[in-house]
Amino acid sequence: METFKKLKGFYLPFRLYFIISISFLFLVTGITVVYPIILQKTIDDVVKPEQYDLIPYLAVTFVVLMIVKGVATYLNQYFGDLFGISSVYKLRNSLYEKLQRLSFRYYDNARTGDLMSRLTADVEGFRFFLSFGFSELLRIVTLILISLLVMFYYSVPLALVTMGAMPFLAVVVYRFDKKVHPAFRGIRKSFGKLNTRVQENISGMNTVKSLSREDFEIGRFKDHNTDYKDNYIHTANIWSKFFPLMEFIGNISVVALLAYGGSLVINGSMTSGELVAFFSLVWYIVGPLMNIGFVINLFSQAKASGERLLEILEAEEDIVEHEGAIRQERLNGHVTFRDVTLQYTEDDDEALKRVSFDAPPGKTIGLIGATGSGKTSITQLVTRFYEPEAGEVLIDGNPVQSYGLKQLRKNIGFVLQESFLFSTSIRDNIAYGNPDASMDSIIDAAKRAQAHDFIVEMPDGYDTMLGERGMGLSGGQKQRIAIARAILIDPSILVLDDATSAVDMETELKIQQALREVMKGRTTFIIAHRISSIKHADEILVLEDGIITERGKHEELLSNGGVYQRIYDIQYQDKEAIMAASGN
Repeated sequence: METFKKLKGFYLPFRLYFIISISFLFLVTGITVVYPIILQKTIDDVVKPEQYDLIPYLAVTFVVLMIVKGVATYLNQYFGDLFGISSVYKLRNSLYEKLQRLSFRYYDNARTGDLMSRLTADVEGFRFFLSFGFSELLRIVTLILISLLVMFYYSVPLALVTMGAMPFLAVVVYRFDKKVHPAFRGIRKSFGKLNTRVQENISGMNTVKSLSREDFEIGRFKDHNTDYKDNYIHTANIWSKFFPLMEFIGNISVVALLAYGGSLVINGSMTSGELVAFFSLVWYIVGPLMNIGFVINLFSQAKASGERLLEILEAEEDIVEHEGAIRQERLNGHVTFRDVTLQYTEDDDEALKRVSFDAPPGKTIGLIGATGSGKTSITQLVTRFYEPEAGEVLIDGNPVQSYGLKQLRKNIGFVLQESFLFSTSIRDNIAYGNPDASMDSIIDAAKRAQAHDFIVEMPDGYDTMLGERGMGLSGGQKQRIAIARAILIDPSILVLDDATSAVDMETELKIQQALREVMKGRTTFIIAHRISSIKHADEILVLEDGIITERGKHEELLSNGGVYQRIYDIQYQDKEAIMAASGN
């Protein structure tokens, strides 16, 4: 029950629904046990003595009990579902809030499909046990106890004989639980992997088709699907072995009842009505004891699901807001790195090694280097997506850790290399970081990003609905909308992570001209592979393997004959290309 104890904060606040549900459950169970007693009275007091004038009274009593039981059953199920649904509503919200708080380090190792499986299938498995499993377990226990009391009232010896096989049934049920829980844990894990495979395949369908790897992907899916199937078959095999054994032990109790109970009727120690009632009561014990396997099944699934949900809820939040954090709404944007070292995981090489530089407000810093050289890592430390292993990152003279996360990140406009757009209107996408912005401000931001012209040509203009991940727009159009989104929040610090990589040269020049106006008064980091994107920067940092190997202005670096010069020579092979790119 350790898993349920850890999750009690989600269902205990709704315990009133559970108490009401259980109250009606006890009423239903009590009425159920009355049925055999009515049957016994009918045989012993009506049929045998031929007192048929009592039949109408017994019939009316039976009908009233059925009506009361029906209403009580409805209320039991309704409040039980209300308990489970309300608890899971709170749990699902907490899971989603936790996912928003977890840092990039967590997502570096997480799989989207597995996370989706936890927030859907695992949450639903936990809900079903809260709604049904808890009450079913109490129903079984209550029904068995009340039935036993009535049986001992009728005949203590017969009750003891009948219960002789029950300890064996309890042992079988216990062993069943020990085997079935790991099996369900395996099912949940394999289902998460299957979900991940589907999600990655759909997201990367363009790559799959362009490289004709459909057959390979089908094979990989079959492997994961086979693993899922094998886990389910293994679980079904456990169930198939234990359920007949539980049924066999239950039937032994019935045989003992008929043999010994029949002898008691023959010698007059028990009436035939009591034997018939006893027979019904035995099934009220044997049936629930056999059904307890199903409840254990639900419990094991819920426990396995709860463990997977706790892995999210208990995941370490390594990027946290400290007490007394600075809540300054507007920052000047003075960024300083002092001997900063960053390592993403213990097994990886250091992404940055003792990096130091100073970026005063309003200055533009260009970052260039080979893939994996550490360009993006610098900007991810500015936004505090990661924490450095050593050194300090400061903004306006204060460590980034001293600022409130919301205030810090609202001062940083970020345009990623792969622009992500939501499945909503173009207007809502541009205003995502500033939802209260006026339409005039949205249009102004779009114009600055060179996006206004193509937007107004679309069927519904700014109200045009986009498909998933911006489906329906070209790569360049998506990036220009992302740039407009960054402009609209009016950041102190602007980060352009290869922001013009998906546009043609003409559009790139237009965007750069617009961005020059936007960058005035803002500290700007431009990550680029094209020298044309950073040649006008106030300072250019050339990175190799996490180390700044060169720094300076465009002309200074060209005269050094180093890495920057080699990149320049590769991109501009002759003087005409240089002249064309420089606009001379």
